[in-house]
Amino acid sequence: MMSRSFRSAVLALTALMAGCTVVGAPVPIPPAPMPPSAEAGGGRPADVEAPAERPAPIPVAEAPTPGLHTGLQPVRTFAEVRGLWVVRSTMTSEAEVLAMVEKAASAGFNTLIVQVRGRADAFYRSSLEPGAETISGPDGFDPLALAVTEGHRRGLAVHAWVNTHLVWGPAPNPRSPDHLVNARPDWLGVPRALAEELFTLAPGDPRYVDALRRYADRNRGTVEGIYTSPSHPEVKARVHEVWMELLDRYDLDGIHFDYIRFPSGDFDYSRGGLERFRAWVAAGNGGVGGVGPAGVPERFSTAGEALAFVDAQPQAWADFRREQITGLVRRIYHDVKARRPEVVVSAAVIADADDAFRHRFQDWPGWLAEGILDIAVPMAYTPDNARFDRQISEARSAAGVRERVWAGVGAYLNGLEGTLDKIDLARARGAGGVVLFSYDWAVGTAPGEDDEPFLERVARERFRPVP
Repeated sequence: MMSRSFRSAVLALTALMAGCTVVGAPVPIPPAPMPPSAEAGGGRPADVEAPAERPAPIPVAEAPTPGLHTGLQPVRTFAEVRGLWVVRSTMTSEAEVLAMVEKAASAGFNTLIVQVRGRADAFYRSSLEPGAETISGPDGFDPLALAVTEGHRRGLAVHAWVNTHLVWGPAPNPRSPDHLVNARPDWLGVPRALAEELFTLAPGDPRYVDALRRYADRNRGTVEGIYTSPSHPEVKARVHEVWMELLDRYDLDGIHFDYIRFPSGDFDYSRGGLERFRAWVAAGNGGVGGVGPAGVPERFSTAGEALAFVDAQPQAWADFRREQITGLVRRIYHDVKARRPEVVVSAAVIADADDAFRHRFQDWPGWLAEGILDIAVPMAYTPDNARFDRQISEARSAAGVRERVWAGVGAYLNGLEGTLDKIDLARARGAGGVVLFSYDWAVGTAPGEDDEPFLERVARERFRPVP
């Protein structure tokens, strides 16, 4: 039997020679989440064995080949994906991970999307980021490795869920000095409301991160926490490294983007972000109303000057921010397929595509059209059946192929009957499956009926007999 690495290399070479990408998954497949659960931070215990040295990187394509993905084939998976987003609060101990796999399998689910990068921390053995503060051992315990081993043993697909730009919550700073919030505050995104205050303040000054944390705390309804700056080249490099590390070290069926977007149109007004936009315009990528390369200042001397420059060209500013998100998706997708073409690349996306495009700079229909995303999972988190039906219908139209859309169901907002309704609607609209948010809610706070657990009731009502 061929080794997995040799088989992947052959598949990659075959795909390149054929002018297409291999996207079939040999095992089942899963999706991602939205509303954050318990806050978690960094800090690998000192007595945990250091991770093994990273393997030498496999050469990857630096840029996509024009037209390479125009013949993208449907991802081969279960006849219907029956998935669960598993929040990091369940990935903290051996007992919790084992119970999660057992309950999911017993209830007829076939795909697990497990959160392994929650807030720029690791629920796996990482050489890049500190281990999560909430992991309870034993020493050397690897939550992702256990989930993969046990999930595959039970016939489940296991996908790693990676939060991209959300890196901390409105909480005290991470304990680990290596966490990027502490080590690299210059990587963090800034809301417009703080642009002037932080423009001349050194990111290393404790007041810098404190201002971002207080802003997130005051605006919990619209901002989930502290984000990184999507235009920062080192931020992009870190996210890419996280994906490649997961790809190289674990027998995953897929990797799942989450928070691959801006929190809102009010970000990123960090000095670095504004300067990178200035350089982008100077390079001839934007410029309207007389503000073009010839009128670009060499640098911004004040926050007012920087904001005036941005405000003079709102379309270019939006295009620039959108390009930062799409460019990272494109780079990661092509590098995943060059290394292991069978691994599925999916993303939890804002269900309202117009809102995603205009205000979060997340052009997920464009990613599907370009062929740089295998699966879109619209987070249609609503108890309103008509709204859910419309969002899944629009996603199906954007995807074209049914297997490329899994409907994200906010079970926590719907309860049992509402969840069953959403499963029926997703099937009626031809989605390739459903993913419930979340396992943790279903086993922790979901009301039982006649002492029958929520997941078991869903299985009995909608999943049995399991094909």
